[in-house]
Amino acid sequence: MNEKAGFALSVLDTVPVWNGVPASRSLHELLELAPEVEGLGYRRYWLAEHHNMPAFGTSTPPVLIGQLAAVTSTLRIGSGGVMLPNHVPLVVAEQFATLDVFHPGRIDLGIGRAPGGEPATAQALRRTGDPAHEGSFGEQLEELIGYLTPTGSGDRPAVAVSPPPERRVPVWLLGTSASSASLAARLGLPYAFAHHLNPAGTDAALARYREEFQPSAHLAHPYVAVSSQVVAADTDEEADWLAGPIRIAHVEGRINPLTLFRTPGQAAQYELTDSQRSYLDGHFATQIVGGPQEVRRRLAEFRSRTGADELLAATPVFGLEARVRSFELLAEAVDQPLVTASSGALSPASSASNS
Repeated sequence: MNEKAGFALSVLDTVPVWNGVPASRSLHELLELAPEVEGLGYRRYWLAEHHNMPAFGTSTPPVLIGQLAAVTSTLRIGSGGVMLPNHVPLVVAEQFATLDVFHPGRIDLGIGRAPGGEPATAQALRRTGDPAHEGSFGEQLEELIGYLTPTGSGDRPAVAVSPPPERRVPVWLLGTSASSASLAARLGLPYAFAHHLNPAGTDAALARYREEFQPSAHLAHPYVAVSSQVVAADTDEEADWLAGPIRIAHVEGRINPLTLFRTPGQAAQYELTDSQRSYLDGHFATQIVGGPQEVRRRLAEFRSRTGADELLAATPVFGLEARVRSFELLAEAVDQPLVTASSGALSPASSASNS
């Protein structure tokens, strides 16, 4: 497993769908990509829930989790995450308890609170936004955890999960703000922060989580996974080319969420405004994009800044071969310390791991 000094590599996948390419191809490529990632020693492969967003092929994480778990053997497969207010907690518990029966000890349940789409989608998912109707997110989460907690033979609850859980399915809380960090800390859950979506909020959220963490039956010490956009290639120029579609999606998706990912060639033709270019430069300044040396430098900065136990690499890169190569180079960057001309090796901050 590719873990150095308590640091693990994992994948956060949205299954990008490309302009001019059938969505089915992106889904089928998952079955080729996950075994490659497993062979590189990554710890987890998570799939994010999205609805009415054609650029993302992840509307049904439990279905995809079952498919990927079937073609891998050591990789942990999970959701990054299931958007709990879209679902009934009991049904989510039954889905993941069933997955754990077929793939014991390899299933993760990451939970988020966003709709995974825009307001019309939330309405189609029957989300009312009324806590009196839906219950608060914290209440839903605790209900879900209760369903997934193994019970003794004499402790059958009034409503039991079928199949009954034989072991704890690890539950994570995902977030983009300090409020989600507080909830994860209060419940003693591992926390995954979406740095690739809100880099400006990373420091405050991680500090809040660590300061407020309360040990629980789930976790004795704080455990943090932080996501980042990762595009690694053999040269800085190639990485910038491959990252073009992600950059354009960050601005184009705000205008029209129904667009697909552009290919790198199509993205290169997109004319950005000065304000869009400034926003993208700021957003991507702390993401991990570049050739081998630049990736090592940015990875070292990422680890020093976040103290993360784990990196969730979000790599929506065009072409299966290019995606595999990006994951290969990221794994090599963990193995090879960054060497500078003036100071020798630049060592990232170490962090405790207990997952």
